[in-house]
Amino acid sequence: MPDHELRILHEDNHLLVVVKPAGLLAQGDSSGDVTLLDLCKADLKARFGKPGNVYLGLVHRLDRPVSGVMVLARTSKAASRLSEQFRDGRVRKIYRVVVEGAPPADEGELVGHLAAEGDADGRTRWSATPFPGSREASLLYRSLGVAAGRSLLEVRPQTGRRHQIRVQLATAGCPVVGDVKYGAPIPLPDRSVALHAWRLELAHPVGDRPLVFTATVPDRAPWSLFGGNPA
Repeated sequence: MPDHELRILHEDNHLLVVVKPAGLLAQGDSSGDVTLLDLCKADLKARFGKPGNVYLGLVHRLDRPVSGVMVLARTSKAASRLSEQFRDGRVRKIYRVVVEGAPPADEGELVGHLAAEGDADGRTRWSATPFPGSREASLLYRSLGVAAGRSLLEVRPQTGRRHQIRVQLATAGCPVVGDVKYGAPIPLPDRSVALHAWRLELAHPVGDRPLVFTATVPDRAPWSLFGGNPA
């Protein structure tokens, strides 16, 4: 297994909230590589001496090259209730992103239409107008700073589409740093992209109390251009 440090932000009988490092799969794919789910199950099994299989439900995903907060369910009831929150758009997701250049304005909304599935190269098709099989995608953004020809943005997706942030920012003329799939000029050394799930706000699946989880951005370039984690 690769040496991925497991950073736990919150743990109770119903939830496990962790920081996914860039480069780690959230769930299994045809590569057979180790996943965040594998690591978390192994950690729970080791710490609590659980026999047999450990239940852990994946209720949302982050792309492999993306880092940040992920919530996992420790019971099937929690998984069902959390999945419903994500599906109904009741979870507030806030990302930090470093892009090449700058967006059209310091803040605004990007709206378009995205294919539900990727093409043969894994890219998601975008259009300004609907096309067969497309779904509308919307995000809000604001600029937090500019340095060395790059911009730090805060992004709040209003919908949850495949590769949405990556595609919409690239289409706006400011691809995510390192995201060569969507037009960035060069990859980052670790093959990550400068997209980070910074904050999640949701209701606890048992009792509905509000929860807020935040994961600081990585302490390396290109994030280090902007000196940390502005509010």
